[in-house]
Amino acid sequence: MQYKTITRDSLSYNKVNNMGVFPSETLVRIESMVAENAVVIFSLSTCSMCHAVKRLFRGMGVSPAVHELDLHPYGVDIHRALLRFIGCSSPASQGPLPVVFIGGKMVGSLERVMASHINGSLVPLLKDAGALWL
Repeated sequence: MQYKTITRDSLSYNKVNNMGVFPSETLVRIESMVAENAVVIFSLSTCSMCHAVKRLFRGMGVSPAVHELDLHPYGVDIHRALLRFIGCSSPASQGPLPVVFIGGKMVGSLERVMASHINGSLVPLLKDAGALWL
């Protein structure tokens, strides 16, 4: 099976044999959702890790746009696409949610956000995106 990497703006994904892992409308939908706010969180309403990252940002005074994929009409397609973005090879996996975007760039899942918070790089990233005014 051959893999071809396709890049579209700041997002990239793999397409397998031109069969389309997910529709291009999904990529456009994700791009528009990410562009709507300085901090965007793709989440599941019942996920404790998602809840933790939302609390972290709100506790810092950041008001993220939160998209609960289990409540969204295109949530399954968006979730599959996000799994591909972060390099998860198993589409059956419930995957590492939440997926966080700051300033239009994907930061990653909870582990990456927490690592950035602990090493001190999260606050400058939020300031540069205009999400935090400290």
